Amino acid sequence: MGRLSGFKYRDVVKRLRYFGFVFDRPGPGSHEVWRHTRTGRKVTVPRHVKDMAEGT
Repeated sequence: MGRLSGFKYRDVVKRLRYFGFVFDRPGPGSHEVWRHTRTGRKVTVPRHVKDMAEGT
């Protein structure tokens, strides 16, 4: 998916689910780890109220 900016947490989660990711476990601090069901690839998503900053 590349770098995300201007996306809210809900939008990111919606896209991850669309592409086959499922919630794997809580990450460090206010982050979550999502895993792809077929490939096993993992993505860390920050869970913040505001939009995600460039390079997050």
